[in-house]
Amino acid sequence: MIRRAGVRADPNRDQHFLVDDRVVDRIPEYGTEMDFSHVLEIGGGPGVLTDRLLAVADRVTVIERDPKFADFLRREFADDCEDGRLTVAEGDALSVELPDFTACVANLPYGISSEITFRLLPLGNPMLLMFQREFAERMAGEAGTDDYGRLSVTAQHYADIEVVEIVPREAFSPAPEVSSAIVRTTPRTPDYEVDNEAFFLDFVKAVFTQRRKTIRNAIRNTVHISGLDDADAVVDALETPDPDVLGEDILRKRAGNVTPAQFAAMAGVADEYGRGGG
Repeated sequence: MIRRAGVRADPNRDQHFLVDDRVVDRIPEYGTEMDFSHVLEIGGGPGVLTDRLLAVADRVTVIERDPKFADFLRREFADDCEDGRLTVAEGDALSVELPDFTACVANLPYGISSEITFRLLPLGNPMLLMFQREFAERMAGEAGTDDYGRLSVTAQHYADIEVVEIVPREAFSPAPEVSSAIVRTTPRTPDYEVDNEAFFLDFVKAVFTQRRKTIRNAIRNTVHISGLDDADAVVDALETPDPDVLGEDILRKRAGNVTPAQFAAMAGVADEYGRGGG
């Protein structure tokens, strides 16, 4: 299929073709519990994964930015396009209108991994996505580990994140500089409550910008990011928190040791006491 497309992957344009058939064959298998009635693929390229998705899905929509690949996909899968089983939407996945899909399966362009992931996660659909290995492991990171950070808290706010396979560099042509990983996301409602999601995410972002500082100092030093009006009032309120949620030592912790539920509880306090409330 790559030869028929007559186009070489351009690493300068973030193009790395997955050429190991064993890996391509396994990707849909990780989604056996997903609803494949309408699968969204981001970046179809020469259609290697598209071909596998058409074998298991009722309908596939591919968003492809490169006009040459978009045209090739329409020609290569002309019968599926005619039957309405395949739609090729030419455009930037960060800005085009997304269809009502039931699952997303994609070998993402790594340069837009974060942006497209956080466009998709809030939609609440299960996904199988290929990332750089480091990015994938940070998404799935647990509190207290080196991989845990803002990315972990934010991604896990929307879904359970699981790294299901590490993919070596040699599975791609041309080979990228780092290994990759397949991530499965399963939408869920978090086991904590957030009244103001936008503020919660800003609060997490702010605190992690000073992850080497204690929570007390991080809150005080990042009001320009969190949007707090009175950081001291937040710190004072957190000094006598609900011990079942935050614990007495929360202000002495660093961001990497604070669980998502604790971040949610702190954000609730911060929203109440530090932004004109309390």
